[in-house]
Amino acid sequence: MRVARVVLGVCGVAFIAVGVWVLGRGAEDPGQVARWVVGPLIVHDAVMAPLTLLVGLVVARLPARRAVRGGLLVAASLTAVACPVLFRPGPLPNPSVLPLSYARNWLLALGLVAATTLVAALAGARARRRDRTGRK
Repeated sequence: MRVARVVLGVCGVAFIAVGVWVLGRGAEDPGQVARWVVGPLIVHDAVMAPLTLLVGLVVARLPARRAVRGGLLVAASLTAVACPVLFRPGPLPNPSVLPLSYARNWLLALGLVAATTLVAALAGARARRRDRTGRK
């Protein structure tokens, strides 16, 4: 295990070095590159991580926490996939690429995830209630 970590660490450092070298040779606007590198880190550390911790504290107290965790994981994954298209500035250069309403379909998918989560939570509550009463 230790050898694998060292090998992976050396490969990671080598890839970073190649990336910095290529960036130094071909970056048209280093300021824009810095914004793209630093911006997501700031958003993650200032917004996403505290929000995740807060939601985790709230969900930990719920009786249906397993279903809610699963629903939140799927909703977050859908949102991560949809963000580039949802927050893209300006009109699409080729409207046939996304002919349907991406925002509407994303909201419909989130609604389906919420409904599925609710059904799973209710089914889990019913199963727990059966276990307590001893009915089969």
